[in-house]
Amino acid sequence: MNILKLLKKTGALLEGHFILSSGLHSGKYVQCASVLKYPKHAQSLCRQLAAKFKGKKIDAVIAPAIGGILVSYELARALGTRSIFAERKNGQMRLRRNFEIKKSEKVLVAEDVITTGGSTGEVIDLVKGLGGEVVAAACIIDRSGEKNLFGSIRLNSLCKMRIKTYPAEKCPLCKKNIPVDKPGSRL
Repeated sequence: MNILKLLKKTGALLEGHFILSSGLHSGKYVQCASVLKYPKHAQSLCRQLAAKFKGKKIDAVIAPAIGGILVSYELARALGTRSIFAERKNGQMRLRRNFEIKKSEKVLVAEDVITTGGSTGEVIDLVKGLGGEVVAAACIIDRSGEKNLFGSIRLNSLCKMRIKTYPAEKCPLCKKNIPVDKPGSRL
């Protein structure tokens, strides 16, 4: 099934006025949890994404909590490796829950939707800081519009979407007094 059709069918593509995790505003929001709540869709999408890494050695898949956890899990299952996630503690991404990255382990960083890449970038830095080697970044939806978002680390996605975003002070939706929603995980 076409990914855009699947997002619409499952109610994952929302229209309105949204504040993204990055703080930017947008008239559209991709709520991947609405499609990933269906195990068959989560498995299918992540198998397609995992196919992009066929033949690469990957010791672990890591995601920023909370949006990327299901993506990390399903990618790890498809790749036959383990899945872990990073959480914010005192404003910084950290490993908890007995999760670890060993020196020189090859790690894939996963996310559901990437807009500015802020959380994913923090997890990339965490992995490097722990001595791991970041193989690549992966997401279901790339709405960043950037070619080299993470420098030399390649971003692989299933779908690229061009959705306009605005700084709060320049948001036309705010100027029209359209009610705002903040559906992301950083409330």
